[in-house]
Amino acid sequence: MEKNTTNASRRDFVKKATLLSSLPFVSSFGILKNFQGEKVRLACIGIGNQGGNDVMSMSKTGLAEFVAFCDVDMGASQTLPVLQKFPDVPRFQDYRVMFDKMGKDFDAVLIGVPDHSHFPITMHALKSGKHVFVEKPMARTFQEIEIMMAAAKKNPKLVTQMGNQGHSEGNYFQFKAWKEAGIIKDITAMSAHMNSPRRWHGWDTTIKSFPAAESIPSTLDWDLWHGVVQKHDYNKDFVNGQWRCWFDFGLGALGDWGAHLMDTAHEFLELGLPTNINMLRADGHNSFFYPQSSTIQFKFAARKDMPAMDITWYDGINNLPPLPDNFGNSALDPNIPAASNGKIQSSNLNPGKIIYGKELTFKGGSHGSTLSILGDSAKDLKLPEVPVSPSNHYANYLKACLGQEKTRSPFSIAGPLSQVFSLGVIAQKFNAQLDFDPKKKQITNHKEANMMLQGPAPRKGWESYYEL
Repeated sequence: MEKNTTNASRRDFVKKATLLSSLPFVSSFGILKNFQGEKVRLACIGIGNQGGNDVMSMSKTGLAEFVAFCDVDMGASQTLPVLQKFPDVPRFQDYRVMFDKMGKDFDAVLIGVPDHSHFPITMHALKSGKHVFVEKPMARTFQEIEIMMAAAKKNPKLVTQMGNQGHSEGNYFQFKAWKEAGIIKDITAMSAHMNSPRRWHGWDTTIKSFPAAESIPSTLDWDLWHGVVQKHDYNKDFVNGQWRCWFDFGLGALGDWGAHLMDTAHEFLELGLPTNINMLRADGHNSFFYPQSSTIQFKFAARKDMPAMDITWYDGINNLPPLPDNFGNSALDPNIPAASNGKIQSSNLNPGKIIYGKELTFKGGSHGSTLSILGDSAKDLKLPEVPVSPSNHYANYLKACLGQEKTRSPFSIAGPLSQVFSLGVIAQKFNAQLDFDPKKKQITNHKEANMMLQGPAPRKGWESYYEL
């Protein structure tokens, strides 16, 4: 692995990035007007694994015309389903070449790549005047998300959407309706739990270095795969979803499932950013990959007429949250999506959440699963009618590009949520309690952790993405 940049260069980067995030956004490419047609001309970046699933989901809406496909591992087995279904779509390995050669031919992009590459590709698209759908979480570092939100704000005609698909399903509309009707009120605590096996479970937690170098597959552009991140020697445990295991590339279980469990509570309870992030458990803590089990407490201040609230995150097979006496059935629901490694859930509790109010306790699952009220408290309540979603998450994005709807998870909504995850990851990295100032957006009790809000300086040649 190459040596990291010097502390001095990192300090220069942090200073410059902090300054630039407050400047007006000036695109060198201009801004496209919303494309008023029957279909959105779409370029897809990342067409294997989850990115491939996203391509197929966009196709099913009938609202997308695929103009270009791009993947750093174009032709690898995980890209073949998309290539075989759409054999005539032009193919690229470098998204920068795709923009240069075909940028005038598409209006919007779909980005389904590893977490560490969300930021540069999104910024390239926004600077090129393209609408953006990017998978969750928005980016790897707090500052990258900050810059992405600033870029979107300076370009209000551009549509943005983060890929937390449950944000367009039943849970979104139910939570909104119940909150507005006063059913969900006076919430003081919530637990969010994802207790299925993860890719790094069982790895050697006494690790002292990254895995040994292996031969790079002939289909893969390993240098480009890194994007802004300092280069590592190739190993199969860095690619095809394995990137999620490592602090250098992904955001672990929290970044993978947090948006599927916490998004509606975060939005409709107007939580914003936390004041404290406390590591309560970190089994197998090390400096390279995520703990075998993590319990992270996020403390949020009182908002308007809403009391202070804690969200406690639990991951790890044997790290279940306390359950209320009237919790009921905890057997696995076959309708809950499998973990990203494709394995069947094997813990004794669904991924889900428990929301505690002063009067009512709510039980929910992940993604679009709706809430139920525990006990007999609901029998005398007049529950409001919950609207049916007019469009799934992919159609919502495409219809927004066509000027027919507004996205439900734009960067202004998804950004602060993703920043909560980046703060949780910093707490995991240092296995520490962090005090955070939401107004100054600084960690006030841990100098090294505060530096991680910006993350390491980008690789040479990739600095321009941090310039607004």
